[in-house]
Amino acid sequence: MNPHLTAAIVLATIPALITLGYAVLCWVKPVKPCQRCAGTGHITTRVLRRPRACRRCDRGHRLRTGRRVANYFRRLRTEAHQ
Repeated sequence: MNPHLTAAIVLATIPALITLGYAVLCWVKPVKPCQRCAGTGHITTRVLRRPRACRRCDRGHRLRTGRRVANYFRRLRTEAHQ
């Protein structure tokens, strides 16, 4: 077998496996903890340190980017078939 062909196959399969793994992760666990509030759902104000609701996540977790993209394409497909 040609060493260049072997290297090309390996270099093509690694990104494909990473993408497939991320797609499975987005399917199994579509949400992740919010980075701003560390998954608590609230942050403290700077001056008085009073807790208030996190404006970024609202409940402590956010939808993953890959899941947002999948939902967008699913919505496009459903609208196209109606």
